[in-house]
Order: sequence, then structure tokens, then C-alpha cells
Amino acid sequence: MQVVAFSTPTRPEWRWRIVDYEGAMVEESYETFRSIATALTDGTRRMGELTVKDLAERSQRFVGRPSYFRGR
Repeated sequence: MQVVAFSTPTRPEWRWRIVDYEGAMVEESYETFRSIATALTDGTRRMGELTVKDLAERSQRFVGRPSYFRGR
């Protein structure tokens, strides 16, 4: 899982959001923060408290040559 911080033009204060590797939101803060660093610190703390496991698979890095090069 990842912690991201965001703000919007209508709400310029920072909030955090915990997302899994598929991009689905797990949890979002209702509290606002003055800085991005503070939001990320609090979100990381909260992620450590969660008992939710991220079952999404991370994308695999490409290893080897693409199939269209193999016959050459």
C-alpha cells in the first residue's frame, strides 16, 4: 500500500489517502494538515495501524527480450 497526500483548489489544506497497488482507496483522512510532510507522516502512521493486507500484485519488471526479437 502507498500513502499519498493531496489538496484541491477549493480545499488547499493537505490530506492523506492510503491506496492499494490497484489504485483503490483504503482510507482517507478527514483531518487537514498545513504541510505535505505532516500529512504524509500522519498517513504513514495510520497505515502502520491498519490490519488490512494489500492483496494486489505489484507489476513485474520486464526481464528478457520481447518475443518479436527471439527468432532473430
